[in-house]
Amino acid sequence: QVQLVESGGALVQAGGSLRLSCAASGIPFSIYAFDWYRQAPGKQREFVAGISTRSSTNYADSVKGRFTISRDNAKNTVNLQMNSLKPEDTAVYYCGTWYRGTQRWGQGTQVTVSS
Repeated sequence: QVQLVESGGALVQAGGSLRLSCAASGIPFSIYAFDWYRQAPGKQREFVAGISTRSSTNYADSVKGRFTISRDNAKNTVNLQMNSLKPEDTAVYYCGTWYRGTQRWGQGTQVTVSS
């Protein structure tokens, strides 16, 4: 059974940094691409960053130059390094992947950026 577990969310001041991690199990990790999404209160879930099986990356315009996604195939983890955080980055952050035609999500981790 596929399981994604996010961690690393916290309360941080604007301008600060956080590193989120997503631990994956029940999946042949190295052959799957992964994404980070976020959902703020009252808003739809939105794409933040993605990483392919070959570690090609792409980012939402709102986070380019501030966030970095990476993967560690030896540890079955996907990380999101977030720098220069802004209050508008406040959201629940979710790790996701498409597995057998279905998008799978973790439970999410809360990131709150205070001004």
